Amino acid sequence: MNDDTAIALQYDGAKAPTVLATGQAELAEEIIAIAREHQIPIYENPDLVALLSSLQIGQEIPPELYQVIAEIIAFAFYLQGRLPPGFSPESVSEHRPMYDTPPL
Repeated sequence: MNDDTAIALQYDGAKAPTVLATGQAELAEEIIAIAREHQIPIYENPDLVALLSSLQIGQEIPPELYQVIAEIIAFAFYLQGRLPPGFSPESVSEHRPMYDTPPL
């Protein structure tokens, strides 16, 4: 996989994100241009692109990628000053750790 590949994901909050578009070279540039035009944050990660490039348009991301994609989507929402669909800040406990990490 080379640097001239783009993959667009769609997330509606009801199910796992799906592949909306994929492309290389000029088509990749068009995908990126459309994302910028609509102020959609762009995340560059060649390893993730390599994993996602095996999926077909309309296919959901595999469960193994849920965590990393969720973190990217959450950060994109944060950058845009938005909250994910159905998210309620009141439902999050301040004392619940995000990750299971051993105490220091």
